Amino acid sequence: MERSCPLGELLIDFTENGKSSQGNPLFEANPGGAPCNVLAMLAKLGHKTAFIGKVGNDFFGEQLRAAIKEAGIDDTGLCTDKRIHTTLAMVHTYPDGDRDFSFYRNPGADMMLNKTEIREDILKETGIFHFGTLSMTHEGVREATKAAIHIAEEAGAIISFDPNLRPPLWESLDEAREQVLYGLGHCQILKISDNEIQWLTGEEDYTAGVNWILERYQIPLILVSMGKEGSRAYYNEMMVEVKPFLQENTIETTGAGDTFCGCVLHYICEHGINGLKEENLTEMLNFANAAASIITTRKGALRVMPEEKEIRSLLAVRDVWQKNK
Repeated sequence: MERSCPLGELLIDFTENGKSSQGNPLFEANPGGAPCNVLAMLAKLGHKTAFIGKVGNDFFGEQLRAAIKEAGIDDTGLCTDKRIHTTLAMVHTYPDGDRDFSFYRNPGADMMLNKTEIREDILKETGIFHFGTLSMTHEGVREATKAAIHIAEEAGAIISFDPNLRPPLWESLDEAREQVLYGLGHCQILKISDNEIQWLTGEEDYTAGVNWILERYQIPLILVSMGKEGSRAYYNEMMVEVKPFLQENTIETTGAGDTFCGCVLHYICEHGINGLKEENLTEMLNFANAAASIITTRKGALRVMPEEKEIRSLLAVRDVWQKNK
């Protein structure tokens, strides 16, 4: 079995977890970072996975390395920076589960990865290489990311890209746009959120936004995540939309998009990217939406990804409900 490998950020998400007896907010240190969340989902579904990135030589770095190993992710590509501390993010959760991020990352260890630290042996054995733009915010790690993409392309890997735009981490949104466009030019799978596609293309309508992308880039599979509205897949002139699995006990949405992405990559690992039909896309999106909805009921993401049986159980409940409507 070929492995899946992303390159990117691995960090601590400090998520709100109640208040102290003095009324001060309490924060829980959850391991996070979009690429490793994707890997954790893939590993939970039985895939071989490996990560390329960097943490600091500190307590949080040790916690993160232990967490990905516990999740079944190969950590041989995870470097340690002896000078710069592990990247941290403070996550404020609103009543509806949406979030706001504050990053402690200028500098942070994840952005110190350089191309000499890239493990070519891992990349040459990769079936799917996944990346986002957090590893493209600064010149050194940007160069490393582009080098890794080139190696993975040469090895014949499918390239997957999730912009995962975080405006506070960029010097300017023009620079962010430039790197997002670079990603579009190198991927066969694009996972993009509703607000990202509107920002990038200037189109309010998602299909118009996808058409804007396809006029400029040949991307076989484009996935648009729409939060409470569900998700869409655009493939070979088809558009399939699937409703979400809304949960009454949603806590937060951290990791939902990564869980969704991991499930899509799982489906591509199992079925390939060629010759997909409408029923394939529907099955893929239903599975991914179900998994994403489960993760919204849990704090954090990387260490609490759903089991396949949990996802199948939720799908079965919906099937029974729809038959009885």
